Amino acid sequence: MKKITGLLLLLCSIFGSVQAQKKITVEEIYQGAFLTQGMEALRSSKNGKQYTILTADLVRGKSTIDLYDYTTQTKTATVVSSDDLEGIETFSAYAFSADESKIVLATNVTPVFRRSTLGVYYVYDVKTKTTVKVADFPIREPLLSPSSKKVAYVAENDLYVFDIATGNTEQITTDGVLNSVINGVTDWVYEEEFAFVRAFEWNSDGSKIAFLRLDESKVPEFSMDVYGAELYQKPYVFKYPKAGEENAKVSLHLFDLASKKTMEVPLGNPHYIPRIKWRNHPDHLSVQALNRHQNHLQLYDVNAKKNTVSVLLEEKDAAYIDITDDLTFLEDDSFIWTSEKDGNKHIYHYGEDGKLITQVTKGPWEVTAYYGYDQNEDRVYYQSTENGSINRGVYSVSSGGKEKKELAVSPGTNGADFSADFTYFINTHSSATSPYRFTLHQALTGKMLTEIRNNEALSKKLEGYEMRPKEFGTIAINGNDLNMYMIKPKNFDANKKYPLLLYQYSGPGSQNVSNKWGGANDYWHQSLVSEGYIVACVDGRGTGFKGRDFKKVTQKELGKYEVEDQIAVAQKLSEKPYIDAERTGIWGWSYGGFMSTNCILKGNDTFEMAIAVAPVTSWRFYDTIYTERYMQTPQENASGYDTNSPLNYPEKLKGDYLLVHGSGDDNVHVQNSMRMVEALIQADKQFDWAIYPDRNHGIYGGNTRIHLYNKMTDFIKENL
Repeated sequence: MKKITGLLLLLCSIFGSVQAQKKITVEEIYQGAFLTQGMEALRSSKNGKQYTILTADLVRGKSTIDLYDYTTQTKTATVVSSDDLEGIETFSAYAFSADESKIVLATNVTPVFRRSTLGVYYVYDVKTKTTVKVADFPIREPLLSPSSKKVAYVAENDLYVFDIATGNTEQITTDGVLNSVINGVTDWVYEEEFAFVRAFEWNSDGSKIAFLRLDESKVPEFSMDVYGAELYQKPYVFKYPKAGEENAKVSLHLFDLASKKTMEVPLGNPHYIPRIKWRNHPDHLSVQALNRHQNHLQLYDVNAKKNTVSVLLEEKDAAYIDITDDLTFLEDDSFIWTSEKDGNKHIYHYGEDGKLITQVTKGPWEVTAYYGYDQNEDRVYYQSTENGSINRGVYSVSSGGKEKKELAVSPGTNGADFSADFTYFINTHSSATSPYRFTLHQALTGKMLTEIRNNEALSKKLEGYEMRPKEFGTIAINGNDLNMYMIKPKNFDANKKYPLLLYQYSGPGSQNVSNKWGGANDYWHQSLVSEGYIVACVDGRGTGFKGRDFKKVTQKELGKYEVEDQIAVAQKLSEKPYIDAERTGIWGWSYGGFMSTNCILKGNDTFEMAIAVAPVTSWRFYDTIYTERYMQTPQENASGYDTNSPLNYPEKLKGDYLLVHGSGDDNVHVQNSMRMVEALIQADKQFDWAIYPDRNHGIYGGNTRIHLYNKMTDFIKENL
């Protein structure tokens, strides 16, 4: 009798533990059940001992900028509160002046494109605790002068300067016209692909402003309908240069505040100007210029006093050159630069005259972030893949490349946010098994001082769910050892056969296989694994962080080698006894949707199912800067564009295919999917598709993500 009772207790214990392991649902994912606790965006104070954080109380409609101490992590003061500001209920962003005497506060902010916004802005005086409204209408990119006495901004495509003391506003340009001429900010394609919006800068003494002028009058317009809730839809029209079409004509100008004169800088008509940055000397400006193919970069020095131009540095590449924000001028106007010229991305130190002083980092690994230079200690701080291409560590080294120190190198992904004087840094660490943890460290030694925040509560919560580990490894495909992970179901049995779903993005320089805490897609993959699917992900040729040549092998052939690799991966994994070779699927979003569409067509004997969300279906439809960087123009490389476009072989479709797009996608236009739909119809191929009205490239808002991911889940269950 005792034995029976013991057995019953054991069975109840096992059954109870099984019951406790819940399956993740789409609703939980997109209703925020598994959100991680993060660190609010902080700004280090000039003294390097304190930092500020914007705190928003959504219930009370109150905003504060609070001051914290690095070492104690305690709040020491409130710099400004919306409760104390007349006429300002709340603010959503802020920026200090260089001397921290004034703060620009943003209110009523609305988006323009992905990174750009319009808003109503105020200047708060820290000493007098008074505010001044910059303009009575929405403006863009307000920037305080070095003296904190003026604010430059853009309104309706023209550049203005506002005098805080007098309240006077001076209009610098007068030719700004919507969809024609832009002064001081970038157009859609610059913003999207060069990742910057504000195209003007004060020099170090506030005597001059350098700004870009973009003439997009000859750039073709793109129009899409916004359906909304009214009786008639409305057309949304904006300039969008597709591959091979005209770009905006860009020019660089200097405005002198004393003489009120503007002059154009004689750069010789570069095709792109992706960055401008003043040097420490107030009469010297650096300018990065690119040719249309983006494989020839010139870093210019502009003498603003004489309006003359000289070349500081020049780089050429057989494929393309990436634009970064790594350029940093040191006190003597020597500068830090990053380059892939030795086969991996590394840090270089150049003299004021542009002559190489030293290669600061070197080795068969990649610098993935440049954090800055501490002149007092002669330390260059950076992040790299020295501990493996799927990991990230934080390091420092002397400007001469000596005395390297490991500051934060625990397995996984380490990132750093340094104090202004490089006394401290806050390390953000996560791995595939550990959610984000934030710790304070000494910058010079890397010694951890205290834990600031962790996500132990989330880890504890997830113990109640079926969470299966990512098994990292490599797979030998087409002569390369590719990074991969695989997630297997609970109670995995190698003698059974499981359907396989591949997930990938595959775009140039991207990475999906990384040892860091996952996002919403990872939770969704866990929900699929709990239903008996194996999910795998492989970063094929063309992806990043394994050297220049591995990344750039896809040049002029987007969709060729990447597709070959994913097909070969599926075939090789299907050889495993526990993979059902007759049930292989693939899915992806954007570039990943381009890939999954190509894979089910070119790999129609390998894949039985594919899902493509917001895919490019022909690079002829995508923008100039991104597409031509990798493909040159359609006029020069027609076969590269067409051979790898799924529009040209829809008749190859054999499996089950789901195509999804947002009708309001201003990035990858729904035109891509409409043309794919028409091609499949004319090839008499059956497929499933869904259009989400007015949704952009992210396809979100309200219940949209829940609907989308439930649709994809059902499609997978029905067809794989």
